[in-house]
Amino acid sequence: MRFPYSAALCGTLVFLALADQAVADAATGRDLSRGCAVCHGANGIGTAPNNPNLAGQTEFYLIKQMQDFRDGRRENEQMSIIAETLTDEEIRSLAAWYSSIKITVELPAK
Repeated sequence: MRFPYSAALCGTLVFLALADQAVADAATGRDLSRGCAVCHGANGIGTAPNNPNLAGQTEFYLIKQMQDFRDGRRENEQMSIIAETLTDEEIRSLAAWYSSIKITVELPAK
């Protein structure tokens, strides 16, 4: 079954997501991230095996995950509590900061 409006809908959703992210402020996110550094490191690299790396993740992914923690769609003993206090603007700013960190990958030698 084909949905003739699906392409237009997808385009609209992408536009809205990008417009929403446009108000994100990476500098504010950097300031907010000081509280995240204990688990996620000052550079966005997790400080323990159970703490994910946030550096270099896409803004969309980070926003979605933090909103899911905040809204109860995703649960973690610590993140659920921390995220419940975050506003949408703070989430966007944190995502802007972590996604702006550039990471590199080095393949192992043969």
